[in-house]
Amino acid sequence: MNKLILAFALFISILSFAQIEGKWKTIDDETGKAKSIVEIFKKSDGKYYGKISQLLIKPEHANCVACKDDRKNKPLLGMEIIRDLKKDGNEFTGGTITDPKNGKSYKCTITKDGDKLNVRGYMGISLIGRTQTWLKAD
Repeated sequence: MNKLILAFALFISILSFAQIEGKWKTIDDETGKAKSIVEIFKKSDGKYYGKISQLLIKPEHANCVACKDDRKNKPLLGMEIIRDLKKDGNEFTGGTITDPKNGKSYKCTITKDGDKLNVRGYMGISLIGRTQTWLKAD
């Protein structure tokens, strides 16, 4: 019986380790201050998306004036900045992330490390890009 309970607990911990759904606090690279809360969720297509659910600092513009796609001039609050991520083992990849500050979209890979997400945006190959650490929001 104890072995069954231990196996079940291990299975649940493995499943929860790879989950990225929920609210995450984004941290500004330059200032180190929290700038927004992004809610990551799974849609019926099985892919993961993330939208800005709260702004923690006042942005220069309330809309994405630099965006070139369907997000052009749309409000930052509620904007999908992560699109089409697929789970691949312990990694979420194959989608994009958009920086609302400059309107550019990048390929995206996310890995979870406890209560932190390592969010990597890059162009071309993953070596050419940058990684932000997002913290689990309370």
